[in-house]
Amino acid sequence: MTKIFVSRRIPAAGIDILERAGVEVRVGQEREDEGVAPAVMRDGIAWCDVLLSLLTEPVDRALLALNPNLRGVANYAVGFNNIDVTSATALGLPVSNTPDVLTDTSADLTWALLLGAARRIPEAHNYMRDGHYKLWGPNLLLGADVSPGGNGKRKVLGVIGFGRIGTAVAKRAMGFDMDVIAYDPHARAQIDASGIAKWSELDNLLATSDFVCLHPLLTKETHHLINEAALKRMKPTAILVNVSRGPVVDEAALVRALRERWIAGAALDVFEHEPAMAEGLAECENAVIVPHIASASVGTRDKMATMAAENALAHLRGGRAPNPVNSDVYVSEAYRARVARFQDNKGK
Repeated sequence: MTKIFVSRRIPAAGIDILERAGVEVRVGQEREDEGVAPAVMRDGIAWCDVLLSLLTEPVDRALLALNPNLRGVANYAVGFNNIDVTSATALGLPVSNTPDVLTDTSADLTWALLLGAARRIPEAHNYMRDGHYKLWGPNLLLGADVSPGGNGKRKVLGVIGFGRIGTAVAKRAMGFDMDVIAYDPHARAQIDASGIAKWSELDNLLATSDFVCLHPLLTKETHHLINEAALKRMKPTAILVNVSRGPVVDEAALVRALRERWIAGAALDVFEHEPAMAEGLAECENAVIVPHIASASVGTRDKMATMAAENALAHLRGGRAPNPVNSDVYVSEAYRARVARFQDNKGK
């Protein structure tokens, strides 16, 4: 029987697909609130034919090289920076992800965080829960308008990273009569042609935006893209929203910015050293913080599980996965040798 090692529990929709296909499934995670020990990952990869991994587990060359009969890696995520894709390709291993499915769900959460921070919803919620509401007053929990609002002035949304999610976030701004500017050095033509955003250099975007939403990929160039200098360029009334990757923001600098009111507030779904937060962040009342739930709707998580399972089965059968991230691997000698090896083993 062919075997798939799933590093952590995924929704039943994906497991059901694998089991209906007659695959033996082993899940590495024992408890939902605990990760997977390195020894469990090593044992799982050595045992399986295909690895179904999550973004929380690093998959480096040493792990991949443990099993010469491994047929592929199916990542349950859009991002795949947890996997050494270069080494996987060199070893003849196809890697897949779950793209597109979480675009709208992530864009929706971006707006939920933006609106929550602007209108101080978490503070207001806690104010009620803690029994502080005794009398309405005109100065109670004053927040910021997102639409033109009382002063009639159109607000500026700055979007950094204009891929699928960044574009979806920009589209939603139309309903709030906002002006949208965007920065993405790899998508200037796309921004200019979008009809919903105008290109802006990064410094100008930071200086003029009322809300700055982060949606870039995590690369060497975007690591700490939002640092102390960037935060000091922003308006003191501005709000920063990060639904991309934690290390895009220098979190220690952000805590200083929030404490000293360089900016009005921040809303974060991801953290630099997740699940840990920078010291002091949890105590910042002008920060809205949630535990990496951008894709956390039932429909989206089920679809991701289904896609990951279908990718895993394709790897298992030696066919092209529906969503490869290193499609060049399929024409490599290393891949052909790997497929020939497991086909020979199957015939024995």
